[in-house]
Amino acid sequence: MKIVRSASAGTMESSDAYIEIEPATGLEIQLESVVQQQFGQEIRSAVEEMLRENGVEDASVRIIDRGALECVIRARVETAILRGKGEN
Repeated sequence: MKIVRSASAGTMESSDAYIEIEPATGLEIQLESVVQQQFGQEIRSAVEEMLRENGVEDASVRIIDRGALECVIRARVETAILRGKGEN
């Protein structure tokens, strides 16, 4: 699956995450999180898994996490991917 345009999902509210995705060569993930020390690797793994499940190999992803649950992060990433490929 190819990301064809910049897209985002989520909010900057507490207990949510804001995800930006845009076309790129290769995969780049930037993470800012209030719980990065404790859960940074788990957040990255969840994002990478969602990208893999959706067949995204080339994208730049920026995550600004404000303490969101993993299910919220996954939903936000999936929504951003669908918007980025022009389906939503």
